Amino acid sequence: MNSTQAALRDEVRQLAEEAFRCKLISGHGDGPDINEYQIVYQGKPRHISLEQARFFLTNLLYRSGIY
Repeated sequence: MNSTQAALRDEVRQLAEEAFRCKLISGHGDGPDINEYQIVYQGKPRHISLEQARFFLTNLLYRSGIY
């Protein structure tokens, strides 16, 4: 994993932790692939790319008024 990917994974982890604390998602963690992240949203685990995860979480937090 290169440094850009590591930084993106860290950013996604921070966004997911914030969304989890706000009870917008019910879980999160590394996906089975190094380029994926797992987000449990509305009771369903979703494995999505890091870029999509960042977009999804940012959008979710923005719509909820957090950001």
